[in-house]
Amino acid sequence: MPKERPLWRGLAFRLCLLSAALFLCLQLGMRRSWCPEEKPRDPAVATARAPSPSRGAEQRPGAAAVAAGDRRRVTYVRSGRRGSAQPACCALQPPGGRRRKTIRWHIELQPWASPTPSLSYEALRFLKYISTSQISCEHVNLNSLKGYSETAKKPWSICLDERFSLIHRMRSKQCRLYSLGLGNDDNQFETSMASSGCEVHRFDPSIKSAHIQQGQHLWYHRLSIDWRDPNPAIAAHKLHSNTKKLGTILNEFGHQKIDVLKADVESAEWKILENLILEDVVERIGQLVFEVHIHWPGFEVSGNDSTVVRYWYSLLRELELKDFKLFHTYKDLSKPQMFLKKEAFNASSCYTLSWVNTRWK
Repeated sequence: MPKERPLWRGLAFRLCLLSAALFLCLQLGMRRSWCPEEKPRDPAVATARAPSPSRGAEQRPGAAAVAAGDRRRVTYVRSGRRGSAQPACCALQPPGGRRRKTIRWHIELQPWASPTPSLSYEALRFLKYISTSQISCEHVNLNSLKGYSETAKKPWSICLDERFSLIHRMRSKQCRLYSLGLGNDDNQFETSMASSGCEVHRFDPSIKSAHIQQGQHLWYHRLSIDWRDPNPAIAAHKLHSNTKKLGTILNEFGHQKIDVLKADVESAEWKILENLILEDVVERIGQLVFEVHIHWPGFEVSGNDSTVVRYWYSLLRELELKDFKLFHTYKDLSKPQMFLKKEAFNASSCYTLSWVNTRWK
């Protein structure tokens, strides 16, 4: 008779098999928990789910944001009557809604007027430049329109020729004027433009209320336009919380364009003009009417006299390169005849210059 196998040997063999199976299952489970397998993706489905830009968005980056800004309607609800409520004037534009171009930090200075820096050569070149019209304009004030016979104290000249868009926008009541100045200035020009149907915004830091409406189209804002925005983290800048750059104001008010920008800012015009050029805000303006002061360099304009005049000239040449053409110059003989604190060059301390953007539509 064959010998019987001991019972314990069969049990041991089965325990070994069971242990090996448990160990293998444990290893597979640990691998799956640490390295989950990615499900294969159907490329056709992935392509269908991915958002595809429209043709218009490919052609004009930021077009949707601009279009959204154009559709916004800003309602000015402040009236000039006593006892009326004073809600906020303008709804703020959401940040980042407008894609900005790369900002330059300095303008390109023009070559010196002479082989060696000379105040005489720089001054003669500059004065000749601001006294020479680059384009002719037959109708340069509101008197050329029917129903206007008043003459403003200062010749704030705008070009109303038919070949430029301002006169057509005035007739269709779609023009917009920004006026930068101080409370003592004559506001007859602004009143006349508002009477013609233009939307007029005058920025004056001396008024008592944040926003005041006078008439149907004329608004006063307690804001000062500067060449920089104040930094709230700096204590000294908190005093200028109502001071902002023009580009910031445009974005906050939801305005894409200005038909006319008038400025009498008492020697701050040079740095403001520089800011408009460097940030490409000037391209959003149809006509410029600036009072420029040349009896001293201006706020934060440094250098010796010849360097200052070269800087002034370079700014105006930048305007010309952006298709702004000078069409009117007014030499104010009622002001002291001074040029950088010198009675020289037969120059007035104050000129009013008017440009038209020939690419404006």
